[in-house]
Amino acid sequence: MTDGPAETVEHVSGTGIPVPGNDIDTDQIIPARFMKVVTFDGLGQFSFFDQRFTEDDEEKDHPMNEDRFRDASVMVVNANFGCGSSREHAPQALVRWGIDAIIGESFAEIFAGNCLALGVPTVTADAETIQAIQDWVDENPDGDIDVDVAAETVTYGDTTVDVTVDDAQRKALVEGVWDTTALMKANAGEVEKTAASLPYVDSA
Repeated sequence: MTDGPAETVEHVSGTGIPVPGNDIDTDQIIPARFMKVVTFDGLGQFSFFDQRFTEDDEEKDHPMNEDRFRDASVMVVNANFGCGSSREHAPQALVRWGIDAIIGESFAEIFAGNCLALGVPTVTADAETIQAIQDWVDENPDGDIDVDVAAETVTYGDTTVDVTVDDAQRKALVEGVWDTTALMKANAGEVEKTAASLPYVDSA
């Protein structure tokens, strides 16, 4: 469905992966030393790298190292996820690992904005609800979670819970106007007209 210049994002469905812990910052999500790339391609393998591997590259105990969560596309986190540095590499890495939506107690504002720019919903619920979803995912790694962005619900197993989607985020995702580059391209005529009217823009 393409009402806007980008794909609409009304539903996201997939298996889940629980990543527990409050105040998980962007340096944990993607360490700074992996940001020296020209493109974002390949960043997925470095998601949570220092939480997943020792200095000798031996695996640590982390959900992203578990085979049962390898194909997960819905991440379930706790409070203040994505805090710290405003690096856009963090959601880029998660998307390239395979994440299409994140459910959590709360998100750092810039991180949520960077997710929106990729068409990734960041939906919120209270701590008790999040804990219940994380527990369910841990027990049902092959079970699908359905995130209904438009209706602001999350369904897992036989349970449907209300969640919150920021009004501006919901509108952008449901109407397909979350991709600002596609939006500008779709309105190229208006952009050129505005640029021509600015005295400090040389159109020559």
